[in-house]
Order: sequence, then C-alpha cells, then structure tokens
Amino acid sequence: EVQLVESGGGLVQPGGSLRLSCAASGFSFSSYAMSWVRQFPGKKPEWVSVISAGGESTFYVDSVKGRFAISRDNAKNTLDLQLNSLKTEDTAMYYCAKQFVATAYRTNTYTHRGQGTQVTVSS
Repeated sequence: EVQLVESGGGLVQPGGSLRLSCAASGFSFSSYAMSWVRQFPGKKPEWVSVISAGGESTFYVDSVKGRFAISRDNAKNTLDLQLNSLKTEDTAMYYCAKQFVATAYRTNTYTHRGQGTQVTVSS
C-alpha cells in the first residue's frame, strides 16, 4: 500500500521559511517522479513542483520559482520542499504526490497523495 506522510508545516511570518518533508513507503520510491501540490480553501489542487525519479530534473510553478526548492533522498525514501521568502498567498495545504512515471512532468495529475500539511503565512 502506497503511503505518503507529510510533515513540517506550521505558522510563519511573511518572509520566513519552512521545510516540508514527505516520508514514502509501499512502492519503489526511486522509480517515480514525485511532486508537491497545494490546495487553497475552496479551490482545486495546484501543482507546485516536481522532481524526476533520479533527482536530475526539477520544475516549479512560476509563482514559487526562486523561492522554493524541491529535493529527494532515494536512500531514505523522503521528499522535501524548502520554502523561503514565504508570502501570505502561499498559505495552503501542501501535499506530497506520487507521479505515474520516472520522468518529471509539469502536471497536476498523480497516482497517490498524502494527507497534507498546513502552511499558514501570516503576521
């Protein structure tokens, strides 16, 4: 059974930083691209970032380029997202998601996602 468990969310002031982590199990983690998606209240999930299975390719939605950084550790089956220079508009539930293939695509589709971790940016 695929399991994705996010952690690291919280309340932070504008301009602050957070590091989100996702612990994956139940599948061959190193064989799949992984992504982060976020969901604003009342909205559909929005793709944020993706990393290929081997970690050599990464992509970001324009609104977070230069501020967020995705990474993975295939030895530990973990996926991270470093969030810097946070803005109030980054407030959302953030989900770790497993892609269909090893190649990283800018897509909002996924096979599984976790329960999410809340990020709130507020002064």
